Amino acid sequence: MTAITPLEFVHKKGIFGDHHKKNESDLLQISEVKNLTIIQIVQYKKSKININDVKIDGLQVSEKSSNVTSNKETRILWSGPRTWLVLSNKENIADIIKRNLKEKDFAITDISHSRAIIQIKGLQAKEVLKKGSSINFSEFDVNTCSGSVFSGITIVIDLISNDPDTFNILTLRSFGESFYHHITDSALEFGYVGV
Repeated sequence: MTAITPLEFVHKKGIFGDHHKKNESDLLQISEVKNLTIIQIVQYKKSKININDVKIDGLQVSEKSSNVTSNKETRILWSGPRTWLVLSNKENIADIIKRNLKEKDFAITDISHSRAIIQIKGLQAKEVLKKGSSINFSEFDVNTCSGSVFSGITIVIDLISNDPDTFNILTLRSFGESFYHHITDSALEFGYVGV
């Protein structure tokens, strides 16, 4: 059985928008992020475990609001009080999490197939996101994440690099197509490459 990604029949490859007389390397890049495992972790209120003592894939789980810890394969996003999202391209990340976290202390849920992830990369990426989100992007730095709304769609924004600005944006799978159209429409002004 082959999995169908949320944007399988929506995402288009090519050059779009205001790209005339612009170098292709200067255009925004928009792509669908595929093959990531997404695990939501919620620490129960009755849990006595100190989260500072917990590591997943060698990464410290942060209690700091909007903080992200990461290595080459895994990112742990603070999602809310006692709540985190683990995004990884490691096939066995769910097993790693279950070995490190006890069921009596944490609810562990695989939400991989319920999310669409769009990556927008380029010098104008923040400008595109400003069109639909109220986040102050001048204070947004690498390894920062935030929940927001973009054109009425609930999203999680994760800044993974600033050379150039590269954002992974998560939304519910059912809103993936609408969100994709909002992002690509907002990017037309600058020109973008569908990768």
